[in-house]
Order: sequence, then C-alpha cells, then structure tokens
Amino acid sequence: MTGAYEGARARAAADVMEALLERVDFSRVEEGHRAEVRRMCRETLAARRGTDVAAALGGDEALDAVAVELADEAFAFRPFYALLQDDAVADVLVNGRDRVYVEREGRLAAVEFAFPDEAAVLRVARWMTTRIGRPVSDARPMVDARLPDGSRINVVIPPLAIDGTVLSIRRFRRMGLDLDGLARSGSVPPQVLPLLRAAVGARLNVLVAGGTGAGKTTFLNALSASIGEGERVVTIEDSAELQLARTHVVRLETRPSGVDGTAEVTTRALVRNALRMRPDRILVGEVRGAEAIDMLQAMNTGHEGSMSTVHANSPRDALARLETMVGMSDVALDERAGKGQIARSIDLVIQLRRLADGRRVVETITEVGRLQGDVITLQDIVVLHVRGIGPDGRAAGTFRATGVRPAFADRIERAGHRLDPSMWRFEHALG
Repeated sequence: MTGAYEGARARAAADVMEALLERVDFSRVEEGHRAEVRRMCRETLAARRGTDVAAALGGDEALDAVAVELADEAFAFRPFYALLQDDAVADVLVNGRDRVYVEREGRLAAVEFAFPDEAAVLRVARWMTTRIGRPVSDARPMVDARLPDGSRINVVIPPLAIDGTVLSIRRFRRMGLDLDGLARSGSVPPQVLPLLRAAVGARLNVLVAGGTGAGKTTFLNALSASIGEGERVVTIEDSAELQLARTHVVRLETRPSGVDGTAEVTTRALVRNALRMRPDRILVGEVRGAEAIDMLQAMNTGHEGSMSTVHANSPRDALARLETMVGMSDVALDERAGKGQIARSIDLVIQLRRLADGRRVVETITEVGRLQGDVITLQDIVVLHVRGIGPDGRAAGTFRATGVRPAFADRIERAGHRLDPSMWRFEHALG
C-alpha cells in the first residue's frame, strides 16, 4: 500500500476507533452486534466524504469498505481493548504480535491474546498515536505521550524494535487514595500519618523516592491533600498524572520536540517559568535533569513546602542522584556547594518500595540533616523490616520507629502542629 493510503487509513482508523471505544464496551459486545458496530463505523466515516482522506483511500465509495474492515478489526482486537478498560490493569505491555502482558496488583502476567500479524500491531499503534496528534511513523519511530484519558503510551516500531512493534501503556487510574487510604491498604503505618500531614502543613520540602512502579506519583498525590486550600500550587510533569483534590492548581506539562518543527519545552523551562507565576508551592512530578538546581533554589527562596519524586533505591541514592543532576546544570557549583544546596533544601525523603508480592509500601522515612564535611547526614525516623514471604505468598515484616525525634519536629510544632511523643517509638505489623 502507498504511504498516502496508509496515512489516510491511520487517520480514519483513529477517528473510528476513538468513537467506538467511547460508545462500545468491547469486553461485553457479542458477535451478533457486528452489524451495529459496522453501522457506527460508517457513520463516523461519513463525515470524511469529499475530504483528502477519502481521496487517499480511493474515493467516497471506498469509505464503506474501510468501515467494514475497521469494524471487523475492532471485533478481532476486542480482548485487547478490554484490557484498556479493565480497572484492575495498571499496565498493558505488547512485546510483538503474540506476547502481551498486563500488570495486576503489582504482578506481571501473560494474557491469552495474539494479534494476527505484525501489521495489525502497527495499525493499533498508529491509531492510538494518531488520535493524539503524534502519529508513529518511519520519521518518528518512537513516541512517548499522554492519551486523552490520561494514560501514558510509549511506542517503538521496527527497525528500532527488532522483534516487532512494542507498546507500553501505563493506564490512567483515578488516584482517589489519600493518606488514610494508603494506611488502610497497608502502604504506610497509621502512626506516622500525623507526622506526614504536619510535615506538609509546616511546609517542609519533601522528596519521594523509589524505583519504577513503586507508587511515587500516588504517594505524592496523597501528600498534596494536606496542602492548605489558600495556597497556589503549580505542578510540572512530563506526562500529567497528578490529580490534586483542590481548585487552585496550575498544571503544566513538558513538550518534546517534534518532527513537525515544534520546539521542545523542558521541565527546567517550566520550573523557571513557574517561579514567575506566584506559586506558594511547586510540585515536580519527577526530577531527572538540570531542573534539579532550579527546584532546589526555589525551595530556598520562598517556595518552601515544595515536593518532587526521584528514581532511587535509597535516600542516600536519591541525594546522590540530585548531586549528579545539579552538576548537569549550567550553574557553576563545586561538589561541596552542590551538596550544601541539597542539604539546605530537602527536609524529608520518603523511600517507597514494591515488595515481592506486588504491594507498594513506605520503606523508610528519613530526615535530611546538615552537611558535615563532604557528607550530608541522614537520620531514619521510620524503617520497614521485611522478614520474608509468608505461606500465603505475602511479604511479612514490621514498621518500626527508630526512637529518634527529628530536628524538624520543633519547626512543625512552631507551625502549630502537635505531635504525640509516642510516634517516635512504635511497631506496626505490615498488613
């Protein structure tokens, strides 16, 4: 097929599939409904008559044939579309035509579904990316973007993907969990909820760290619920996922450079611009580059109470990553000055971990102290001790307070938040 036909078909497919997914739950559609779905396809494509798309497809008379093709394709792929509508599915991963996986409750599992051929996978990738204005193609063989429902999609096509088109879809999930909900789910011991709420209320700068899929965004969202309603919050993300339960929030999203000539807008550019928007707090969905220096400076210049996440396996590793990122900026700081900036800016690191049974939990809550020599001092306040996997397949362990009252506790109390002394000494079984 010609490139014009393929491009026109992809645009037509994007229109049709989007309309169908809004009107049809393919997990429940029976074979007998095929005629009705074909009718919906024809109605959707009818608006294309006389357009350049119709011309590229071979004229108006060809639209009916394409409508039938797309309807039949929708039926063939309905198990796949059902995965995209399943609230229990966190990720849908396609590693080629016959290797499809999903993540449920933190665990990956293969599903019994295969596309008929590689061309079918590519068609699905094209309509999903075309509907958001960033179609994958030979000129753009990798696409990372946000779908209309908020889900994130990453596509890599051959020849970059050696074994066939790869789709990675992180599904949008309504993050209704607040801190109480996280405690009920066992992600955090209830004894520390007053501390976390007070830390946010007293405008401590918080860094949420963890590996991929550890629940950093969910936890950051839960923390943000403790921000006062009278404060102006600006969020900055690569892909907008935060869902702050408040009215006064400004949401900003980065933009990659495009083959159509659109200029890249980086996280650093948005952080710098946010400082001119009169924010009380800035929430950076994830800090990963030179924007770290701007975020740290903001935390030190009237924007206390700001928060971010970082990929790291421990609080010490999180600070080391920040050091590296500060060094990536054009601000001339020697190593000790960079560490000093971090020590003065970050008050609290909350380390998250995904357990072997798939649960996402708080592993440590750590105070960031002063710079002593060339080392930033850290003091654990709460630590999760995991003993192993029980006979039921679930991880067993205990959250323990270390008995240390953090230095920032005085700051919290000066801000009007009273903390029960017993919170510095407790044990709580991992649920």
